[in-house]
Amino acid sequence: MVLKKKFFDVELEVLDIKVPIFSRDEESIVGQVIKYDLTKFLRGKNCEARFKVIKSDDKILGHIYFFMIQPAFIRKMIGRNISIIEDSFVVKCSDSVLRIKPFLITRRKVSRNIRNSLRKETKEFMLKRFLDQTRTQAFQDIFSSLLQKSLSKHLKKIYPLAVCEIRMAKVESKN
Repeated sequence: MVLKKKFFDVELEVLDIKVPIFSRDEESIVGQVIKYDLTKFLRGKNCEARFKVIKSDDKILGHIYFFMIQPAFIRKMIGRNISIIEDSFVVKCSDSVLRIKPFLITRRKVSRNIRNSLRKETKEFMLKRFLDQTRTQAFQDIFSSLLQKSLSKHLKKIYPLAVCEIRMAKVESKN
């Protein structure tokens, strides 16, 4: 007997949308990775998210584990006579451990001392912010740009930024 393929709806957890996946049965979908382009969802910010498909309570869900802004979009933002600040660190959430890579651009060239203080203050802000949040709440803050706006406002005291983005966020491990 030949099983025919059909579409199964997978609900993506942070976006609250259903995506059809073409497969033979529900069991073959579990464990697959869904790449989803967030460009229209985030108003032109060229981003990609990856979801891992799991099955729970007769539902097929896509759990987010990766978010990234495309390098071409970052290259468009870079101008002349600016300073670029990048970092990578691990943040503990209430249910998982995330690797966060912020991306900051200042309005003018700044000294190494100011860049280091911005980097240090960004790390401290993120560690405090994600301590009591779950993984889904953290990704929702990143998608809605609430995290970036509050970080930019917080770092404005040190030096005003032209761009404050989260370049990449991914789940390192689950607790």
